[in-house]
Amino acid sequence: MVLVTGGTGFLGSYIIKELVERNYPVRAIRRSTSKAPFYIPAWILEKVEWVEGDILDPVSLEEAMVDTESVIHSAAVISFHKVDKKKMYHVNVQGTANVINAAIEKNIPRFVHISSVAALGRSKTGGHVNEERKWQESNIHTHYAISKYKAEMEVWRGIGEGLNAVIINPSTVLGYGDWDTSSCRIFKTIYNEFPWYSTGINGFVDIEDVARTTVLLMQSDIKEQRFIANGDNWTFQQLFNTIADGFGKKHPHRRATPLLGRLAWRIEKFKTLFSGERPLLTRESARVANSNTFFENDKLLKALPQFSFTPLQESIQKTCKKYLHAIKTL
Repeated sequence: MVLVTGGTGFLGSYIIKELVERNYPVRAIRRSTSKAPFYIPAWILEKVEWVEGDILDPVSLEEAMVDTESVIHSAAVISFHKVDKKKMYHVNVQGTANVINAAIEKNIPRFVHISSVAALGRSKTGGHVNEERKWQESNIHTHYAISKYKAEMEVWRGIGEGLNAVIINPSTVLGYGDWDTSSCRIFKTIYNEFPWYSTGINGFVDIEDVARTTVLLMQSDIKEQRFIANGDNWTFQQLFNTIADGFGKKHPHRRATPLLGRLAWRIEKFKTLFSGERPLLTRESARVANSNTFFENDKLLKALPQFSFTPLQESIQKTCKKYLHAIKTL
């Protein structure tokens, strides 16, 4: 039995899909207010043993871990908005501490933690980042990054207490999902012909690749290590243009330099007063968009020689087709 936290979320639901397709019995925690992910086939979700609980509720966690062989912890809040800061720290840090404590208490044989490349930190000068990167305090870190770093520290603490765990650090995850939430909003924003782009460089990875590496690492004997899951390093301009091409939409045409980026996120924030939607570009995401950071994936590919990443161009084309099909069927 594999227990998945965050099973109704973007990445968690794809991890469940991968597990079910590999014939694993799956149990997943869901809050009473959570909705089933519409982008996952119904027959997959029907094979899951859903239990009501919350990672902020230690009692429900321990009950969910009864007779469980592996735990995949993917529950987290991802946000670059000030209004979510308190909740994000509470869920990402305290919630992870609760999951770790319950796993130790229940002697769970195998634990996989879904972290983020954000937990490795960025520098003002950018550059290449691998698993050896040491976190350094900096005012360029987003609150999401800080929360994921602190969450990962809870995992390392659990490892120090005997937990058999491995950590995965995905870059920005791309795929078909609810485009009103998570990184899926990139697709909706470009579909609506978002005008801004930056030449900053970032890592991106296909959602199904992350799900696949999660299960492969769960099956492995590797422990006490972290692995970056990153398909390609692209400029945001290249990413946005490729998505726009996939939708048959206009390319973003306004370059958000550091100076204009500060103006752009304020403009986008002002627009939300009328649209009611959260902007893709915020003060924090603007900083990331102007960073030139390359994430290395050599360690993961060496550890999993049977695995290869989906080319980003192929991943985006596939995802755009799914969104277009969904729009036509509405």
